[in-house]
Amino acid sequence: MLANRLVALVLWCAIANPIVVLAAAPVHEFTLNNGMKILVREDHRAPVVVSQVWYKIGSSYEPSGLTGISHLLEHLMFKGTPDVPGGEFSRLIAANGGDENAFTSHDYTAYFQTLEKERLELSFRLEADRMRHLLLKPEDVAKEAQVVAEERRLRTEDQPEALTYERFQAAAYVTSPYRNPVIGWMQDLQAIRPDDLKRWYQQWYAPNNATLVVVGDVDPAQVRQLAEKHFGPLPPSDLQPPKPAAEIPQLGERRITVKTPAEVPYVVMGYKAPTLKTAAEEWEPYALDVLDGVLDGGNSGRISRNLIRGSQVAAAAGTGYSPTDRLEGLFVLAGNPAPGRSNAELEQALRGQIAKLRDELISPDELSRVITQVVAADVYQQDSLFYQGMRLGILETVGLGWRKLDDYVQRIQAVTPEQVREVARKYLIDDQLTVAMLEPLPLEGRRAAMPGAAMGHAIR
Repeated sequence: MLANRLVALVLWCAIANPIVVLAAAPVHEFTLNNGMKILVREDHRAPVVVSQVWYKIGSSYEPSGLTGISHLLEHLMFKGTPDVPGGEFSRLIAANGGDENAFTSHDYTAYFQTLEKERLELSFRLEADRMRHLLLKPEDVAKEAQVVAEERRLRTEDQPEALTYERFQAAAYVTSPYRNPVIGWMQDLQAIRPDDLKRWYQQWYAPNNATLVVVGDVDPAQVRQLAEKHFGPLPPSDLQPPKPAAEIPQLGERRITVKTPAEVPYVVMGYKAPTLKTAAEEWEPYALDVLDGVLDGGNSGRISRNLIRGSQVAAAAGTGYSPTDRLEGLFVLAGNPAPGRSNAELEQALRGQIAKLRDELISPDELSRVITQVVAADVYQQDSLFYQGMRLGILETVGLGWRKLDDYVQRIQAVTPEQVREVARKYLIDDQLTVAMLEPLPLEGRRAAMPGAAMGHAIR
């Protein structure tokens, strides 16, 4: 599967087969008086703890003219408070043998540290401090805006496939805020002012808009005590959720061409698809998830077997689908044609795989293979404290609730070949399709970017 499907895979590979995988430890949940939710899962295999703070804010909350402000604020969260000067946060974590980072996505912004268990209070103290006391100095804002602008140039504008995918997203959506890139449009980044960031910070960076997730060698009662000590005194915000921004129905196929210097062609196809938050029928996202595995389940998936190794029309190709998006999403197919083959040939080959799913039932063996792969992946994911916390944080932050983990395996096991065919017939149709083609122009001395589908939507 494609590497940039990480966020979806982190969550949806995390299922439990009671015959094969030991049941995960229970989650302890409590809420502080200021509205901050705490989730704790014990894992005593090593004297280590992961602490994550998830904010219900990301690029899909941003109005026109302020795109990229959530990601820019994430950068500025490391620039200091009255008690912890700029750079001191990271220095203290490193000095205590830990590591830390953060990322922004369409639907959330998250900050995390991994530390020896006795140093958990350090994480709480530092995160609580910057939750409400960030300085946001004008000189820091100006400098970091330049850093993010350069990041945009390097990661998007100078990367043909990332640039194509960004334009694809903008074409696929009309009214949904998912049409805007997480990093923001360049003209907006250049126009954001310190006062914009202060208002954004004061509104969204509040305990009643955050979830603290702790996984590791901890005692839940002690975690609660520490959380009440450091986060409990923080005042909540008067939250004003953004108005709903549902995507209007698509009335026909859309196509765009992106012409930019590149070494290899690239094609992206996306069908409008429901998520667990938006589906009319609760089983549909699970059937789409199985369909995703049928097409792109490693070397045994149909795309690898039929298009890369079989007809050799594709040099690289794969799919992407995230059932946990807060808003209506896309079922995406993308790839590079093999040398001597064209984007048009690859598009037709990908369409052929979709047509076969609409026309024919998948076999019981294929269905069993997909489920087995997901269970096997869970064996490895459970070894990671970080990913245990991440799947809890995603579910809680998008509004599904962490308990959605509990019935996932049963839901997947209940998917039938008929349901896979039904969602293919209902959603993977031309009237809900957007196609973007990268048409390479001469490099003219520019260094070629590495090929690979650019379907990620979480950035640091």
